[in-house]
Amino acid sequence: MASSSSNNTHGKNLRNAVVAILAPLPSILFYLSFLRHYSAAEEAGSLSPLWTWCYHHPLLLANTLFFLNVNVLFWLIGVLQSSHWMIDLYWTMIPLLLIHYFSTHPLAQCNSWRSRLVILLTWVWSIRLTHSYFRREKWQWGAREDWRFSDMHQQYGQKWWWISFFAVYLAQQVFLMGICLPLYVVHSKDKQLNIWDLLASIVCLTGVTIAYFADTQLHNFVTRNERLKNLGQDLVPNLDEGLWQYSRHPNYFGEQLWWWGLVIFAWNLGCGWCFVGALVNSLCLAYVTILVEERMLKQPYRAEAYKNYRKRTSVWIPWFKTSLTGKEKET
Repeated sequence: MASSSSNNTHGKNLRNAVVAILAPLPSILFYLSFLRHYSAAEEAGSLSPLWTWCYHHPLLLANTLFFLNVNVLFWLIGVLQSSHWMIDLYWTMIPLLLIHYFSTHPLAQCNSWRSRLVILLTWVWSIRLTHSYFRREKWQWGAREDWRFSDMHQQYGQKWWWISFFAVYLAQQVFLMGICLPLYVVHSKDKQLNIWDLLASIVCLTGVTIAYFADTQLHNFVTRNERLKNLGQDLVPNLDEGLWQYSRHPNYFGEQLWWWGLVIFAWNLGCGWCFVGALVNSLCLAYVTILVEERMLKQPYRAEAYKNYRKRTSVWIPWFKTSLTGKEKET
């Protein structure tokens, strides 16, 4: 039985890996076809209406490909598998795909050094987040979907199959395309590098570094508790060490620093309005923070410890702990 279960898990993991690798190919192949036709048209002097539209509307093309390939195709796969796990994985990959799309589009104009810098930073961010994702999922492809999607599935029941299209995928397009606007701006403005690019890079790298160490400390804490559970021992109720001693969600703080660092790149190029995407994402994460903490407080073994931890520890921005008053200690 154990061998059969192991084989089933291995088979599912392999199928999900193949699906995940093949899923973005329609967009990639379409875009490569556009580049090929554009290069041929430069020599021939003519371009079909479809490729002309793709040339003149890089942002609309990106959104169209996102809608058809991610919103529609990923959603259909999720409905068929009864699990919308793939959008979590591709949250770590889509910004990387977008920055290479923006940098190679025929209308791109940019400072080549700034482009290389932001592409390198995006690779560092993507590798960090992808590693964190697979480590959390025990190196499995599609082992589970986000717990928030599972909760919404229970909430909406039989309606979830169509509600998921809007709640999971269309919403992700708004967030991802919004926060990735600075990547487009970097490849639509040509301006010499300056001190603001250095500052933006420092903010981005600081965010990635904080998120990496916070996620590693969280992973070690969860792993330790899993071992204690297997040994039949009491679980440690709360992570209150390392970065988590100064912030209840240092991983969220680091992730937000990354996106706001990209906003500095855009602001330096005269497109400060790009802050809207990062702001919406921050507001969304603030709501997620509330959901996560409510979930913590519903777990009996950690509820009391987490209440005290929440009273003393900053939400996002790392800061020194506050002291409990006598009355708070009594409660």
